[in-house]
Amino acid sequence: MTSPPQANRRKFSGKAPLNSCRKLHNSQPEKHSGNVDRRFVSTPMMPKMQTNDTVLRPSKLLLKVTIENSLGAIQMLMLSEDTVEDLIKAALVFYEKDKRRPILKNTDPRCYDLHYSQFTFQSLKRDEKLVGLESRNFFLCSKPPVSSCTMQNENMAMDSSFPWMILLNFLL
Repeated sequence: MTSPPQANRRKFSGKAPLNSCRKLHNSQPEKHSGNVDRRFVSTPMMPKMQTNDTVLRPSKLLLKVTIENSLGAIQMLMLSEDTVEDLIKAALVFYEKDKRRPILKNTDPRCYDLHYSQFTFQSLKRDEKLVGLESRNFFLCSKPPVSSCTMQNENMAMDSSFPWMILLNFLL
């Protein structure tokens, strides 16, 4: 391979031109010139910035949901007007669609509660909006077995053509 001709190479002596140094040291912002400093301009993605009696809020939120007994969190992009119930439904659908392990036995959203972490006992209200929540990281766990979900499964076994299948739960 041949080297490029000598005329196309740039010469660099290690010193910056004097004009560029003067521009850096002498550049001071002009006062009252009408120029706007971009660091202080609000954008639609900045939460709760007030401009002229309007509150700008993000239209979508990036949320992380960790499902009980799973290894990693699911990252989801949800609208800010969605509720906790919408987040539970979407997380279960995404978990099943992504074929994550362990496979969930029940994908009914009514059988799950959303918590701030796995160490909190109180679950979030299902009609609460996502934008009003304190965190963007959540923990999804199944409800205790005395809930309506297990009673619903027992009723389904009673209504089936094999009512003796309910006895299998006692044998296990």
